Amino acid sequence: MVVGGGNSGAQIAADLVYVTDVIWATQRSPRFLADAIDGRALFDHATARRRALDEGRTDTGGVASLGDIVAVPAVREARDAGLLKTQPMFRRLTATGIEWDDGTHAEADAIIWCTGFRPALSHLAPLGLRGSRGHISTLGTRALGEPRLHLLGYGDWTGPASATLIGVGRPAREAAAAIAELLRLA
Repeated sequence: MVVGGGNSGAQIAADLVYVTDVIWATQRSPRFLADAIDGRALFDHATARRRALDEGRTDTGGVASLGDIVAVPAVREARDAGLLKTQPMFRRLTATGIEWDDGTHAEADAIIWCTGFRPALSHLAPLGLRGSRGHISTLGTRALGEPRLHLLGYGDWTGPASATLIGVGRPAREAAAAIAELLRLA
């Protein structure tokens, strides 16, 4: 299961749909950018917006007005093949997966949370893992109080620059290796 309707959620779901059944849960339908829009086009659009605001002209809405998901090749291929289908957000987690408002259940052996740039950890509150500063204590990316939980992209507390796409690469590889080992031992 992948949770989140932005770039990370789309890219991870796109990578997984060819090797396993994926439930992609989002709060709203994904908004894909036009295929021709790349990083350069986004930069140019953001620059034009900044210039317009600085000059007192009408706000163009910036890059958010274009959509949420860059159609990188893997996303575009999975989308065009009809494999990137979303489900609405579920109501609750269960012992074996998730449950939607209508009572429908789905099993999930893993949940990958791709929920944005700010730590949004309230869904983990029942685990009682937060310390006095509000952080979950970790050793690398692994939560000390729950060895099956890894936190990635939550500022420098899970690795230097781990909240950036470049900085998360090493911690992500280490977390994947640790999870694979945990599954091998199970």
